[in-house]
Amino acid sequence: MVTAVPRLPTHRGHTDHLGPTRPRPAPAAFTVRHLGPNWYAPVMGTAIVATAGAGLPFGAPGLRTVCTAFWALSLVLLTGLLVARAVHWVRHGDRARAHLMDPAVAPFYGCLSMALLAVGGGALVVGRDWIGTPAAVALDTVLFTAGTLTGLTAAVAVPYLMITRHRPDVSQVGPVWLLPLVAPMVSAALGPLLVPHLPPGAPRATLLLACFAMFGLSLLATLVTLPMIFARLLTGGPPPLALTPALFLVLGPLGQSTTAVDKFAVAAPGVVPAPYDQGLVVLAVLYGVPVTGFALFWLALAGALVVRAHRRGMRFTMTWWAFTFPVGTCVTGAEGLGRHTGLAVYDGLAVALYTLLLAAWAVAAAHTARGLFSGRLLAAPRPALPGPAPTTARTT
Repeated sequence: MVTAVPRLPTHRGHTDHLGPTRPRPAPAAFTVRHLGPNWYAPVMGTAIVATAGAGLPFGAPGLRTVCTAFWALSLVLLTGLLVARAVHWVRHGDRARAHLMDPAVAPFYGCLSMALLAVGGGALVVGRDWIGTPAAVALDTVLFTAGTLTGLTAAVAVPYLMITRHRPDVSQVGPVWLLPLVAPMVSAALGPLLVPHLPPGAPRATLLLACFAMFGLSLLATLVTLPMIFARLLTGGPPPLALTPALFLVLGPLGQSTTAVDKFAVAAPGVVPAPYDQGLVVLAVLYGVPVTGFALFWLALAGALVVRAHRRGMRFTMTWWAFTFPVGTCVTGAEGLGRHTGLAVYDGLAVALYTLLLAAWAVAAAHTARGLFSGRLLAAPRPALPGPAPTTARTT
């Protein structure tokens, strides 16, 4: 039987978070009016290059210095974006409020939280080499607190807006919906880094169990949302070309949750009583192995769809940054499994994924720099095209 399956529209309202799909003239002057919350994705993607590289199972000469340089770059990017976004809210409040009311843009507010957390965690992992441990702890404390509060707010506020104001239909289900939900998982994975720097006893146990609670919050919310995303792909066909890279966002909660259980196991001894500390070590393996298996399945599926989209003319948009941070979380997850299992296969997987991460970062960074210099990425969004969405024949 042949049925007509509607395609997702490439544009709906103000979906300028995707960036244009065709070149446009450079604007007369630089403006932050169209600087959306999705611009925190390059910060996340740069910071994860640093933290993932520092945990690789080999010590290449100069690798740690390179990782520290990536962290420093992410700190500079974060500082600049925080200032630019503050200017955006002050001078273009109408546009900022429109972003919140746009179901395609609002989920990207989870990126602010993850950018703060990623840079803060990187300070303790590699940044302390250059700024010292006391300064790294202080910086991470501030960024972790701000990022966690922002992430928990986004995890509640964005679904609330979707329920009460956005009211999206089934055709709009996509991986972007995971962004505010995965932010608490990033807190869960990076919070244990601060545990050894707290006073022994209740403060350490409280932080570790709070991270475990955020792990559960994000995991259960993801388990509710992910089936809808997969079902939408199976029944509705591939997403529009510009949205195809966003499929890599599904790797985020998978890799980050695997990383989180690893960090719980590392921080647990002396913090939580026996036998719960050893139970977290068991959880790191029993949870991490099957979830990593599903992550590899999704990586293959999403990669095949991206290749298909590229052959059909997929152009660069800011969604290409989805190739970085989610893949980086799978690197850190594989690194943890390698330590807990002692199996070389996970060490090899971590190295292979890190190579992919570096290639993805280089491509996304080069295209982003070119788009900024040309003025294309910060230009006004194209208006929505009139007429009904196209349909394709689908055989069932």
